[in-house]
Amino acid sequence: MSEEQGMAEQEAEPQKDVERWKERGVMLRVFVYVFATHAFAGFVWLLFYVGQNAQK
Repeated sequence: MSEEQGMAEQEAEPQKDVERWKERGVMLRVFVYVFATHAFAGFVWLLFYVGQNAQK
């Protein structure tokens, strides 16, 4: 019985690494999307600001 548990733990270890890698990938993707969205919104805001204060 002890050997079976040891083998199950050895098989579970790579699975944990895969899950951590996936979690890191998701967090990175969320960070990039949030940053890109805010950067785009800032650019649009800048366009409105410049357009409003332009010499007519």
